[in-house]
Amino acid sequence: MTNFDDRAKDWDSDPMKVQRARAVANAIRAAIDIQPGMSALEIGCGTGLLSFALREDFASITLADTSQGMLDVLSDKIKAVKAANMHTVRLDLSVDPLPAQRFHVAYSLMVLHHIPDTDGILRRFYDVLEPGGWLAVADLDKEDGSYHTDGSADVHHGFERETLQKQVEAAGFGQVRFSTAYVIKKKIGNEQRTFPVFLMTARKG
Repeated sequence: MTNFDDRAKDWDSDPMKVQRARAVANAIRAAIDIQPGMSALEIGCGTGLLSFALREDFASITLADTSQGMLDVLSDKIKAVKAANMHTVRLDLSVDPLPAQRFHVAYSLMVLHHIPDTDGILRRFYDVLEPGGWLAVADLDKEDGSYHTDGSADVHHGFERETLQKQVEAAGFGQVRFSTAYVIKKKIGNEQRTFPVFLMTARKG
C-alpha cells in the first residue's frame, strides 16, 4: 500500500475527495433509514471526510484507521470543531481483535480494494454490527488497473457488482443493493477517464 502517513496532511486539499465524500454521504442517507441514537463505525477513515459529512446523522461515530498520520490529522479536525460524538481508534479490522462495541452502521469509502482478503473482511464487518445493522461500502467498479497510477500493486482493480454481492451474501448479509454514488474523472496519460464509484448496502440478519 502507498504511504498514507505521508499523504495525510495534504489529503483534504483535493476538492475531488471532498466532493466524493459528500456524494457518498448523500447516497448512504438515501439507502439507509438512519434513526436517532444510532452508532456508526467508519473503517479506513483516513482524515474523516465521509464521517464529517455524516456527523449530524449519528449519535456517535468511531473512526478507525491503520495510519497514525491520518488519525493525527483527523484528531486535530475533531478538536477544532468540538465534535463530541466522534472518536478515533487505530485499528486494522483485518487482524486486530474486534472492538467491544457493536454498531448500527459500518461504512467505508475507497477502502475495500486495498484489503487483500475480501471474504475475510466482509465476515469481520458482519461480526462488528448489531443484529439488523447495516453495512455500506463505497468503492470502485471493476477497472483495468489504470486507476492507481502511483504503481500500487496490493489492490484489487475494483469489483464486479454481481460477484461482490455473492461474497457479501456468503458472509451472512441480506438485502444487498447497489447504486452509483459518484463518478471519478481522472486524466490517465493524455486521456480523460471515468471511474464509477458504487455504494453497496447490505443488512445483517
